[in-house]
Amino acid sequence: MSYSINRRPLLGGESDSEFEEDFETEVDNPNISVPDEKPFLKQYEPCDKYNLAYIVFYLLGINTLIPWSFFITADDYWMYKFRDKDENSTNYLIYTHVNNLEKRNDLQTSFTSYLSIASSIPNTFFLILNAFISKRVPLRIRMVGSQCKILLLFILTTVFVKINTDTWQTTFLVITLTTVVIVNAVSAIFGGSLMGIVGRFSPKYITAMSSGQALGGIFTAITEIFSLWIGASPTLSGLLYFIIGDITLLLSLIAYMILEKATFFKYHMLEKLPENIETKFSVTGEVTFPQGTSVSYTRIIKRIWHYGLSVFLVFFVSFSVYPAVTVLIESQYKGKGSAWSDVYFIPVVTYLIFSMGDYAGRILSGIFQWVCIKNIFCLQSIHTFMYFLLQRQYISSLIFFQPKNNPWQVILLSLMRVIFVPALIFCNIQPRHHLPVYIHNDFCYILITIAFAISNGYLCNLTFILTPTVVDSQEKEMASAMMGAFLGMGLTSGAALSVLMVKII
Repeated sequence: MSYSINRRPLLGGESDSEFEEDFETEVDNPNISVPDEKPFLKQYEPCDKYNLAYIVFYLLGINTLIPWSFFITADDYWMYKFRDKDENSTNYLIYTHVNNLEKRNDLQTSFTSYLSIASSIPNTFFLILNAFISKRVPLRIRMVGSQCKILLLFILTTVFVKINTDTWQTTFLVITLTTVVIVNAVSAIFGGSLMGIVGRFSPKYITAMSSGQALGGIFTAITEIFSLWIGASPTLSGLLYFIIGDITLLLSLIAYMILEKATFFKYHMLEKLPENIETKFSVTGEVTFPQGTSVSYTRIIKRIWHYGLSVFLVFFVSFSVYPAVTVLIESQYKGKGSAWSDVYFIPVVTYLIFSMGDYAGRILSGIFQWVCIKNIFCLQSIHTFMYFLLQRQYISSLIFFQPKNNPWQVILLSLMRVIFVPALIFCNIQPRHHLPVYIHNDFCYILITIAFAISNGYLCNLTFILTPTVVDSQEKEMASAMMGAFLGMGLTSGAALSVLMVKII
């Protein structure tokens, strides 16, 4: 290190030229003492006591998908509610278990489409809206208020399970779809706000929230498989789904109210603005912005659009075939008397294995990025070897270690996932009218599903981890909320395309 020594007299003027040549450079001179510019005491950063924030973010992540998951999963319940009025429960159960779709009436056939539209449109609209109201509506209202509304509407849905609606099915349909619209609108506000919150935390907590979303899918799939295993009736399975949903939503609400009082949470929610700008932090976790510190939406979009496009592509590709197309893929041994092929194949492969792969991908993304950002390597030999390779750029092109240096790598990998669309379309989808089946084997379909799911989870979590790294600290919440809007647009576009996909098969 080199230091410059000024030998100019204390009272000398700026024009004293006789001292202009008195600057010397000393290299590593032990006789020269240079004051340390770092503060004597490091700024105190509270710890996540008992990993409370990590656990709560997991639970909140589960909560973001619970409403949608249970409404979709309770298919037998909805088919029972909208069956023909003159059809008794025994006959209904018989044709339901043999999956005779030709006996479904118009209301039963159309309900899933109604449900998808009532879910996707308000969800996308309010995800976009949340990106613009996040600085105008207090965080507590968005988080606590939205969870309370979702819980109340879920309780209402649970009550209707035990009410006979056979004589007013159309009215019940309107009530149900209205409930779905409101639940998804409020859930979008909650989910978008949660994405904004975790954007202020380290990748570890972003991964917790993202993994919680995938874990919610696993939780729902296991509930469905358990319901099939015990032979539950449609009303009992519906009651089981919604009661579990009520309990999860209530626990999530209580957990968040505890979390927002924690010092660790308040510390990270405080805006990291320049030192000459004062901020006020209220006990509710809200930050008061002084004049002149407004966030520019245009500047944020210019910085994050690569990752926004990536997450759009990820969900556009995924939802163009999942679950509308994948739920039609049957086992090659269906109809041969095996419970696995006839009953459990679709719930296990389509829902459970996909959710587990999605969960694994999000975990892997969080681990790799956490290691990279924190520069933590447990074994010295691994540390030295990996550092050597990274310094030589031998594997810098790999997305696993340095994707934030080149966001086009993330876009490229997101585009490459398009290959899964034809791969799944040519699996054993039944019934089909136009395209042939090229992949009959169950094992091949399972391998495709695993790769499809892991890539979905990995790239989804990766974009949310990297987005806060390309914006200023006071822009992190807004940037993450905008990413939620990109996600919602991808989800809705993919769901709309899935209708066409089913038609062309």
